[in-house]
Amino acid sequence: MTSTFPSISISTERLVLRPLDEDDVPALAEMMNDEQVAAWTDVPQPFSEDGARNWVTEYAPDERAAGRGLDLAVTEFLTQRLVGLVQLGKTNWHIRSTELSYIIAPWARGEGYASEAALATAQWLFSDQKFERIEIRTAADNTASQQVAQKIGCISEGVLRNACIVHVRTDDGWADVRSDFIVWSLLPEDLEGVADQLADADGFTSFSDWN
Repeated sequence: MTSTFPSISISTERLVLRPLDEDDVPALAEMMNDEQVAAWTDVPQPFSEDGARNWVTEYAPDERAAGRGLDLAVTEFLTQRLVGLVQLGKTNWHIRSTELSYIIAPWARGEGYASEAALATAQWLFSDQKFERIEIRTAADNTASQQVAQKIGCISEGVLRNACIVHVRTDDGWADVRSDFIVWSLLPEDLEGVADQLADADGFTSFSDWN
């Protein structure tokens, strides 16, 4: 029997992580058309509102129903503005392992939202879902993503050489360039003290509630 993630909402001091809905379509499309998102992900460019609507109404629900993963909108608690996306994928329910990725919108960068959302998701996975391993893969030159992995306590396990494709803007559009993946892992014991360190550094508490 295939296991699936529940429809979940996770609250932190500043954020609410919740399922995507159709009201997110315009902001999701705008976020995915950002240069940094285009460079480090395989999201089609340009990314249309029809593509965003398909993601919200078909792709994300199908991934959850099949047990492969979970997509969560990251929104500001006070404004309800969409500021990012957290994804779980390649989930293995037998060994309780999943791959975590995150995207932050250009209008919300520099606020520590990626680490806050990733940490809250990891805490929920380990505490509520009894997962034993979270994996993050970052392109070799994606230092911002690597900093998030380090902040939440991940351990670098090594390099997968020539294992990913990044995208570079050229006069003719976007070109594919091969790169290395850095593999990071997070285990339940790695979270000890991480929330306190992040609270001291960024002025936020890791999480307050999920339902």
